[in-house]
Amino acid sequence: MGADGLGTVFTPSLEGMKHVKSDHGEMLTKPFLDVCKLILPVIDKFGAAMTLVKSDIGTRLENKYLSDPSKYNHLYTMIQEEVDAKTAKGSSSCTNCLLWLTRAMDFLVELFLNLLAHPDWTMSQACTDSYGKTLKKFHGWVASSYSTVVMKLVPDRKKFMEVISGPGNVSADMEQFCTTFPPFLEENHKFLASVGLDDMKTL
Repeated sequence: MGADGLGTVFTPSLEGMKHVKSDHGEMLTKPFLDVCKLILPVIDKFGAAMTLVKSDIGTRLENKYLSDPSKYNHLYTMIQEEVDAKTAKGSSSCTNCLLWLTRAMDFLVELFLNLLAHPDWTMSQACTDSYGKTLKKFHGWVASSYSTVVMKLVPDRKKFMEVISGPGNVSADMEQFCTTFPPFLEENHKFLASVGLDDMKTL
């Protein structure tokens, strides 16, 4: 539900996406993170099933931005700084944080697309398919085996849709989100690939 009590869970993010790019086309840190923060709480609706994707995954980036908002106004500034310092591959780096935040958002976009395209699918089917297309290839055997189990624990589709709908048109908003947001994620992947960091994996 929108912050003003109207619309769907997507309504505030659709407004926020208008401000993610600067007038010169650069990705801005705070607007991008704000949009993610509006959508990521959807993951909390899954309960234990989504512990591999934390809804506070962008916190490190936000803290870095807040340490010097003018210096880190552009999202890739902090990444380039780590690349130059050769600290980008560290598990606690902002680069690693952006990478996994982008992948988490990839998963959610794919999930929303599945819900739109397959009204007959259960939440478990939609989640498992989305996971297979996005996060699974970056998770090692232990994590992906665990995910296979927890995907069966996701909530009932009808209940999930009720939670995210609010009084608005959730299908229309979801479709608009899935059209408008992925180009930002693609830009992140391209930048991370350009500095050789788009294929980092976990256990």
